[in-house]
Amino acid sequence: MPDPGENEYGAASIQVLEGLQAVRKRPGMYIGSTGSRGLHHLVYEIVDNSIDEALAGYCDEIQVTIHKDNSVTVQDDGRGIPVDEHPKYERSALEIVMTVLHAGGKFDEKVYQVSGGLHGVGVSVVCALTERLEATVSREGNIYAQSYERGVPEGPIEEIGTTDETGTKISFRPDPEIFEDIDFDFLTLSTRMRELAYLNRGLKITLTDERNDKQETYHAEGGVVEFVGWLNRNNDPITEETVAFIDRQEGVEVDLALQWTDGYNQNVHSFVNNINTHEGGTHLTGFKTALTRVMNRYAEENGHLDGEMTLKGDDCREGLTGILSVKVPDPQFEGQTKTRLGNSEVKGIVQSLTNQYLSEWFLEHPKSADAIVQRAVQAAQARIAAKEARELTRRKGLLESTNLPGKLADCSTRDPAKSELFIVEGDSAGGSAKQGRERDYQAILPLRGKILNVQKSRLDRALKNNEIQALITAIGTSIGDEFDLENLRYDKIILMTDADVDGSHIRTLLLTFFWNHMRPLIENGHVYIAMPPLYRVQKGTKSEYVYSEDQKDRLVEEWGGNTTVQRFKGLGEMNPEQLWETCMDPETRSFGLVRTEETVQADELFNILMGDKVTPRREFIMDHADEVEVLDV
Repeated sequence: MPDPGENEYGAASIQVLEGLQAVRKRPGMYIGSTGSRGLHHLVYEIVDNSIDEALAGYCDEIQVTIHKDNSVTVQDDGRGIPVDEHPKYERSALEIVMTVLHAGGKFDEKVYQVSGGLHGVGVSVVCALTERLEATVSREGNIYAQSYERGVPEGPIEEIGTTDETGTKISFRPDPEIFEDIDFDFLTLSTRMRELAYLNRGLKITLTDERNDKQETYHAEGGVVEFVGWLNRNNDPITEETVAFIDRQEGVEVDLALQWTDGYNQNVHSFVNNINTHEGGTHLTGFKTALTRVMNRYAEENGHLDGEMTLKGDDCREGLTGILSVKVPDPQFEGQTKTRLGNSEVKGIVQSLTNQYLSEWFLEHPKSADAIVQRAVQAAQARIAAKEARELTRRKGLLESTNLPGKLADCSTRDPAKSELFIVEGDSAGGSAKQGRERDYQAILPLRGKILNVQKSRLDRALKNNEIQALITAIGTSIGDEFDLENLRYDKIILMTDADVDGSHIRTLLLTFFWNHMRPLIENGHVYIAMPPLYRVQKGTKSEYVYSEDQKDRLVEEWGGNTTVQRFKGLGEMNPEQLWETCMDPETRSFGLVRTEETVQADELFNILMGDKVTPRREFIMDHADEVEVLDV
């Protein structure tokens, strides 16, 4: 028995973390992670404060600068954070905002009727998780400054000069003790800054990277209409005009822009107070309901429908690029990642306004309306054909889980939470994987050749592809409208392809299929990418697998003479033991989780890589050529 005095659980055992200690103790609770996602969230929190000033009508320009030491400065021309002494706390308001959780003006609708920011934790969390932060405020003719080290003020606020300008400048360097890596990614930040500029018409945002003298400025007087135009720059719209309106009802502002293309995928993004609502919500439901009703009514009144045909929501949205941005005074978020709007009143507002303006637009643009509705009718006809194809294959037993594909080497466990499916390139690698796997919980599905590019094909054609049929059946969830995550047969779906050009192409085709027809698999963290090694370096009895040319060269130089290097041209060249050790053993394998923080960026990337246009694809490859570590041709 342990000494009761040593492990006594009493009042003295309860830890109270004062001030910002709790943030440093559990940073993931406040910013999501201490990886890349959390690192960039620091910038977003500061920029959100500046955006709130813009929403209130006091800020026209924001400058974001990445310095050479990976510190960041965010400067705006807003009113400036108040610096006078708070009547209750007897400290400067600036210091309170910087060092006290949930302190700020966003909780008072008199100051900010609408505010962005997802977590509401604000600049105090940034202050806590930075090595050093400097706040400079220009307000009421004076310039004030205060510095903080890991959330603790280095001294009192100081008046350092006079000025005719107003605004706030925050400079900070992330704390290396907290973050795995403090190297900011320009593309990640530029995607969000561009998005914010489109969502806040007239606001100018400049992003500068002093590490490589790169600078981009985002400024969109046309707002979400320009956003749709930018998203469709690599597509072919079927109408030149963009359906658009902005209106306010019961304190809720609705800003909508729509344009249909000749593509087969829908690309609709929704936002609430500048937050990308990946999981949708009441605002998106209201829009979808109104769109389907208006298009059906127009189709019926103008003789576009045959017999008892009715347009479904997916028919109406095929090929649609749309941005729905709403500003809500008191948003209530739900869902796994708190990105689904729950305000019930917003559904009716969005539905009413969309119905009114879209109906008027169709009447005023009959030629374009006919083209849009006829395109939806063609989608409906393809949907009916796809349903017939599904029913035919189901009658043949090809899509039933009781008739799994013959090439699938299933695992013995029937508990999806414990099982894994490896989708493997080729029969040779499939054979090695089947021999090397742990049969209890690892299943192997080898694919022959490349699956159909669904970015350029309707679903009815995709369902005729044997490899896609095998995928759907093995995974068990079905696809599209019939997708049901409850029927998922494997918790982890791992794409295991060769580390060469063909392998990358196959992996991209698979990801394109999942993104377009089984997106919840990605959104809920079920899709992974195996990282097979390129080399095995050996000297005597010691050996190590390496994943890049540089890593191999460094190891050979470090180990000296008499080293042998084995080059793996493909998974098929690895014996079962090697494949198990590098790609399948949970203790030693390297995996990458496929994540979707930026749905706009993901849609754009799939469209560039797998769409019809060659020029954007060539430009993308040229722009990112210097990021390629291994090129196997």
